[in-house]
Amino acid sequence: MPARIALIGECMIELQQHADGTLVQGFGGDTLNTAVYLRRLLPSDWQVSYVTALGDDSFSDAMCKAWEAEGIDLSLVQRLPGRLPGMYCIQTDAQGERSFLYWRNEAAVRDCFNQQGAIEVLGRLQDYSVIYLSGITLAVLGDEGMDNLLPQLIEARKHGALLVFDNNYRPRLWRDRQHAQDTYARLLPFVDIALITLEDEHALFQEADAESTFQRYAQAGTLHVVLKRGANSCLIENSFKCYEVAAEVVDNVVDTTAAGDSFSAGYLAASLQGLSPDHAAVKAHSLAARVIQCPGALIPLAAMPGAFRAGNEDDDLSVDTDSSELGCSEQDCAGDY
Repeated sequence: MPARIALIGECMIELQQHADGTLVQGFGGDTLNTAVYLRRLLPSDWQVSYVTALGDDSFSDAMCKAWEAEGIDLSLVQRLPGRLPGMYCIQTDAQGERSFLYWRNEAAVRDCFNQQGAIEVLGRLQDYSVIYLSGITLAVLGDEGMDNLLPQLIEARKHGALLVFDNNYRPRLWRDRQHAQDTYARLLPFVDIALITLEDEHALFQEADAESTFQRYAQAGTLHVVLKRGANSCLIENSFKCYEVAAEVVDNVVDTTAAGDSFSAGYLAASLQGLSPDHAAVKAHSLAARVIQCPGALIPLAAMPGAFRAGNEDDDLSVDTDSSELGCSEQDCAGDY
């Protein structure tokens, strides 16, 4: 049955720094990346909406135009006069691992739920069957934004909405680790599906192993937890049933930007279409494997894996195009976002 999905977060101006020092400008952000991949993977009658605040500048105009081109609904995007979006720069090393530099303290999204225009947006979340946000969302919204958002999330769940959370923990966005822990703890009792990165969980909660992480989420009331572990297998617990699904081997890693975001989109899209957790993870790994073979957050449409087929779990779930034929040049992958 078609669903309406709202993803809450921040999209920023993205600069990709090349080895020669030149920069290529695009757009990106964790929940926005997931929104785009979800829109590409789900049937056309499913609505994917992005919830954020932008400025009234030309960069914000360009973001909205690009999102519309991908089929994302913009009815919950606020445009704040005189404000600007944040900006970040991606730097990658020889192994494809990335690091980031950020300029976001005055970004419009920080007032997404703190001003009069937010009242209507918050109320409309009750109309959605799936609501998705991340640890970065929590950080950029701040305490006041969280105070205004959380009651609406709780109310939406009472009406049957599914709350999905990606833990994305970035220490620089928080006053201190305790503040982050306290904020996460406010949300977790209401999370239905957690799509979390083991590295981030250990950095935030300093737990010894994956089992400790699963136990903490179960104690909070989240019974469907997917533990992303990069190039290693992912671990899943769903109502205390456990799965381990191997990642695809990728020989030529170009850029790991959005690897976790795309995995989350792949897993959620497959799950919403009826695939079991282990088959959903196969789909998620396939998409993430494609993404890390291209620079930037969003790959060309031609490089996307094959369609997700609900109810065909015995089918061949491999992707349709050989990885050597992806053709993901920097010109193809950069510039649109």
